[in-house]
Amino acid sequence: MDKKNAILVMRREGNSINKICDGLNVSKNTVRKVIREDGVEYIPKQYQRKVTFYPKLQEYIHILDQMLIHDLKLDKKSQRSARRYHNQLEALGYTGSYDSVRRYVKKYYEKHTSQLKGSFIPLYFAPAEAYQFDWSEETIELAGKITKIKLAHFKLSYSRMFFVVAYLRESQEMLFDAHDKAFEFFGGVTRRGIYDNMKTAVDKVFVSKYDRKFNQNFLCMLKHYIIDPTACNPASGWEKGQVENQVDNIRDWLFKPRLKFDTLDQLNEHLLQKAVDISKQRKHREIKDKTIYEVFTQERSLLREFAVPFNGYKEITRKADKTCLVSYDNNRYSIDCEYANRSVDVRAYPSKIRVFCDGNEVAKHDRCLDRNKKILNPYHYLSLLERKPGALRNGEPFKDWDLPQSILKVKNILVSKNGGDKQAVEVLLALRDYGVEAVEVACDLAISSNVINSQYIINSITRLKCEENAPILDVADNLKLKNPPIADCNNYDQLLGSL
Repeated sequence: MDKKNAILVMRREGNSINKICDGLNVSKNTVRKVIREDGVEYIPKQYQRKVTFYPKLQEYIHILDQMLIHDLKLDKKSQRSARRYHNQLEALGYTGSYDSVRRYVKKYYEKHTSQLKGSFIPLYFAPAEAYQFDWSEETIELAGKITKIKLAHFKLSYSRMFFVVAYLRESQEMLFDAHDKAFEFFGGVTRRGIYDNMKTAVDKVFVSKYDRKFNQNFLCMLKHYIIDPTACNPASGWEKGQVENQVDNIRDWLFKPRLKFDTLDQLNEHLLQKAVDISKQRKHREIKDKTIYEVFTQERSLLREFAVPFNGYKEITRKADKTCLVSYDNNRYSIDCEYANRSVDVRAYPSKIRVFCDGNEVAKHDRCLDRNKKILNPYHYLSLLERKPGALRNGEPFKDWDLPQSILKVKNILVSKNGGDKQAVEVLLALRDYGVEAVEVACDLAISSNVINSQYIINSITRLKCEENAPILDVADNLKLKNPPIADCNNYDQLLGSL
């Protein structure tokens, strides 16, 4: 403000614009702007030609207009550049400059796109007609660590009822699981689903803006629910504007300030309750006298029944290595040693990893979403341990094996003895054959009797199993004869008479 006043004072004193610029160290444009806004005097703007002439381009303008009309219907990536127009006109005999073509193309696009920019057609959706879907990225504190999560957004287009669920990834199996949970929450399924061109749903967008190649796994899910997919045009977020707006609203409503939870399940329970609470408080945008939840209650009765969830997973084929491990998503999971060096099918679920070979399940693990980890199940290596008992001492699968204290104590005592590895392995193999509870009881007996060897423990397990399986007999009933003899003294008299 001080500099602005100084400019006006110097101008009223009769100083020239150049002198003001030198004295105050400002540009000529700034001085002219201040003087013009204050109305001290009229300073005309820089001259601009109202009509631009194209002497050499004039006879080719109708051809260029046809090219521009054609390209204006295409998406931005498919439109030709001004250089391309210039080259094509040169092939037809045009001898003018490229700059003339560039200026004409620029003005044409400004004229024909500025009229439509920022204006949209209002959309209408019937009850139970469609839902809209989108992903967003949010930041929370998970188990004391700042973590970025992926939030799946659903919104019923008629009632405006929304549902959100959080994951650590944005992969296809997460997409399938999100749909199962959303339809369960809504209590039914709509006829259509509106998506953008995300890679987990759309494999390819063709030249025509309306032609799509959907992912086959994604189509399988939609066929399961009998949903017709609709993909928005590229860069046309207004076609699913409800869920686009929801992304910003949910961020303001629920994620500011930053949320803190110990597990992802706790976060999702919180989000589910908040979705119900907000929908009961906020009025519907179109039906002003009702809340979103009240309109949703009416729409829910028209939704198609949600019967069976879609068993969605991502499946890839891997070859197990010689250490009985298969790789998936930068982690390695163990399988039964019988299937080492064989091809297996890995099925990835949001929270589980299941491994199949020849149609039989050979391993199942909780999914690890970290990187470069080994997820080992010691039971997968027991058969191999029978042939290589020495691996018990330093075998990685057995390093942090969570076993009852009595079994660990027996194992440590046996391993400390000369040649005790084999006996320790025999005790561990009993876990596979008899279960943890039976082996734990037998180890407690061995410790209390101070007779710690594999033969005593195996015999104890066998004796316990026999006692457990022995039938309980009712003595009074079982001593009764099924066919009691009938006393007949005549037979005895006949024998005496023969004497």
